[in-house]
Amino acid sequence: MTPARILSTPAADALIARLAATHGPLMFHQSGGCCDGSAPMCYPAGEFRVGGQDVLLGHIADSVPVWIGAAQFEYWRHTQVTIDVVPGRGAGFSLEGPEGVRFIVRSRVFSDAEVDALLAAGEPARGA
Repeated sequence: MTPARILSTPAADALIARLAATHGPLMFHQSGGCCDGSAPMCYPAGEFRVGGQDVLLGHIADSVPVWIGAAQFEYWRHTQVTIDVVPGRGAGFSLEGPEGVRFIVRSRVFSDAEVDALLAAGEPARGA
């Protein structure tokens, strides 16, 4: 069985549901830049332009796509990423800012068997 590259916690799922009720369909982009550190940024779907240098990690909270820049993906390709939420205010334009919380990532390294399954499944999809 191929392991998921991206997961979310129940707390993150609950916040995503609240944000979606206000903003409509959502998307995430996993930042790898200097200003946002490595923060997962939540946007209204289509607000962040995804291109050929973005990799689809998968979907969380039933249908919310999570993208990551290709260079950042190369660093993290051997880790399973989990989006969580903690108290505090993050930087940037992520939708959760006014809620007094911020999305964060937690990660773990895939086992050798999981890496083999991911390799057998092929490369993840990229943006247009």
